Amino acid sequence: MPQPSPEISSIFALEKDWIDYNGHLNMAYYNVLFDRASDEVSVALGMGPSYAATRRLTTYTAEIHICYIRELHLGDRVRGTLQLIDHDEKRLHVFQELRHVDGWLAATSEVLTLHVDMSGPKVAPFPADILGNIEAMRARHAALPWPPRAGRAIGIHRKSGDIT
Repeated sequence: MPQPSPEISSIFALEKDWIDYNGHLNMAYYNVLFDRASDEVSVALGMGPSYAATRRLTTYTAEIHICYIRELHLGDRVRGTLQLIDHDEKRLHVFQELRHVDGWLAATSEVLTLHVDMSGPKVAPFPADILGNIEAMRARHAALPWPPRAGRAIGIHRKSGDIT
């Protein structure tokens, strides 16, 4: 039996206009890359562009937390991974990694996504067929370890005696 693994995207090349005045990938475009990788997974789950067009259902990001690990530069090529770490009838909790094609970790993204009925718009339960696809993915990912960077909070951690 094969080992469980997260969903893996196609390879993405960085675009020249994404490079900032510091000579590396601007922080906003990490989000673009994570979004493109998650779009591929959405299509696989049955929630791609045709889902929104025909069923008038989609997903919205409710919360996102990105950690920038290592700089990316023009000419770098990356792949995204996506691990479904939890879900309920209306939400997905996913963890993504952006890795250089050489294997090193560039960034992580933890996301809470809401399923939305576009007629409201309002948060709505996943239809049975889509929920079945999500549950199958969650079953495939169940044996994966909890991502070390998942569940992190932003804050300044001080030692006792530090000046505040």
